[in-house]
Amino acid sequence: MHSIQVQKTGGPEVLTLTEVVIPTPKTGEALIRLTAIGVNYIDTYHRTGLYAMPLPFTPGTEGAGVIEQVGEGVLDVAVGQRVAYYTMQPGSYAEYAVVPADKLVLIPDGVTR
Repeated sequence: MHSIQVQKTGGPEVLTLTEVVIPTPKTGEALIRLTAIGVNYIDTYHRTGLYAMPLPFTPGTEGAGVIEQVGEGVLDVAVGQRVAYYTMQPGSYAEYAVVPADKLVLIPDGVTR
């Protein structure tokens, strides 16, 4: 999958498009195929190093998409459901993200965008 990563801190020029392995959800997690992400000001703090992150990392703490896979013990959401989330765990600047299932909110069918 494609992921935008920060290999070193700095300005927007340090964001690089990288090919990485699609992550696998662990117990209590879900794999989301992202269709929309938030671009949050905290992403800038992470990228510049103001809020230190282990390098390299994929920025982004919020997104929306479709559940592709669930880990063991996930019972409240299911594959195929549309969901949104916010978490302090970065990783939404990518095609897929693994998210704790208890952070997911179902997107109602009437919401098209």
